[in-house]
Amino acid sequence: MRVDWYGQAAFRLSGQDGAVFIDPFGDVSPLAARGMQFDYPALEGVDSDLLLVTHEHLDHNGVETVGGNPTILRSTAGRLESPFGEIVAIASEHDEAAGTERGPNTIFVFTLDGVRVAHFGDFGQRSLRDEQAEAIGQVDLMFLPVGDGPTIGAEQGAAIVNRLAPKWVVPMHYRTHRIGFLEPADAFLEKMPHVERLSETGFDTDAIAADDGPRAVVPAVP
Repeated sequence: MRVDWYGQAAFRLSGQDGAVFIDPFGDVSPLAARGMQFDYPALEGVDSDLLLVTHEHLDHNGVETVGGNPTILRSTAGRLESPFGEIVAIASEHDEAAGTERGPNTIFVFTLDGVRVAHFGDFGQRSLRDEQAEAIGQVDLMFLPVGDGPTIGAEQGAAIVNRLAPKWVVPMHYRTHRIGFLEPADAFLEKMPHVERLSETGFDTDAIAADDGPRAVVPAVP
């Protein structure tokens, strides 16, 4: 399976049966109006068969930027049908106050090319609840916000990795030279037993070691 990062929490996963795009961003000019830097390149020429939106913030819900007439599942929970079989959409919160500050968030879990994937969106709870961990189950590849502030940071992220024990974890939603309102990923990466920093913005899962415990995979910044 191929994984491509477009910045923030936006990823395209492609396999033999098609492609999934998660959390695309569209027009983020309102962020600039609030004095917030967001300089990731605009999404152009991308398509997918399935489009997942974890929550309705403008740096995650730009569905108009993704072509291919995808099936769209957005900001929901349940066990849902998709072109790739069942999608497990797990209710969570964007904050530590039961969603009353920043609203709901969805953790999406699905399988593509035999790889079990969990994308945590803007997960902001104090910790993962038992029923959420049970619903997620065993995953191979995890996308986890680590930039603190509106989401979890290093300590909480490391606790989730230790609890769910994926083969690979890709940090997301953190400060880079393209974005100025989050914390860097460094504190989280220092807690990981293995870190693989890439020179490209994407990777093939077959090319990343998977037999020596959770490995943090860090694509190059788009």
